[in-house]
Amino acid sequence: MRSGLSVRNDNAQSILDALKALMKKDVLVGIPEDASKREEGEIGNAAIGYINENGSPAQNIPARPHLQPGVRASQPDYLPHLKAAAQKALEGDTEGAVMSLDRAGTVAANGVKRYITITGFIPLADATIAARRRRGRNGNKPLIDTGEYRRSVTHIVRDKDADS
Repeated sequence: MRSGLSVRNDNAQSILDALKALMKKDVLVGIPEDASKREEGEIGNAAIGYINENGSPAQNIPARPHLQPGVRASQPDYLPHLKAAAQKALEGDTEGAVMSLDRAGTVAANGVKRYITITGFIPLADATIAARRRRGRNGNKPLIDTGEYRRSVTHIVRDKDADS
């Protein structure tokens, strides 16, 4: 007895390949070390981000967490892109899945930038504000002086086993 079922197109292998490719990817948000040079100053944006995220008691800099909280705060915005990546993988569309991961990274990086802009961090010390004024700056918002650091926040989609 025949079932009447016939296979017209077998996408099982492309689906498995896309799912495997997706599982081998990471989406990282932050400041890549190799792209963190600054126009002025001795250290790069990646180091500045680390110091501000964790604080530096030796330099009397309080922690002003912004990378991890910024990514968490933008979760409702980037989750649909992660779901789309999974859906694309289930359709066997590896390229579409990676593009969706890239979109999720863009949204999360923009979320960090927004978090930096709107969050009321521990205020700057008077000495820091005075130093800014000596350099011709009027702002007193932590993490935002020239805007160079905030603009350096980005994302990458890479293989999980990548070295850097």
